Amino acid sequence: METHDKIRVMREIKQWSQEEMAEKLDMSPTGYAKIERGQSSPNLDKLHKIAEIFHINVVDLIANQDKTFFFSIGDNNTNSHNMGLNYEYHQLLLDAKDELIKQKDNEILALKRIIELLEKQLGVN
Repeated sequence: METHDKIRVMREIKQWSQEEMAEKLDMSPTGYAKIERGQSSPNLDKLHKIAEIFHINVVDLIANQDKTFFFSIGDNNTNSHNMGLNYEYHQLLLDAKDELIKQKDNEILALKRIIELLEKQLGVN
């Protein structure tokens, strides 16, 4: 996966807009969009900042290792389907899933606290 693709995927996983990412990088949304499209290459300082934002090593961000593997579903090639999976992309999705679950757990806990406070104010057991 190319660096600009990694940046886009990681931003999408975080559910940030291009405008939010541009703000985090202190640059224009247009300039940031060019990075994601591969039309502009960020300098080393900008790459370090992007890696920092995503809590990854800059080497992992710029490494262009294609960790795609293929497997076949079906027997004797009858109704089989070849599927290509990009390991890095799927690992990012799994990490994002864990982060979203953590966020939802925190939201549930906060809502439970609010309910307890409201019940206490209303004198409900």
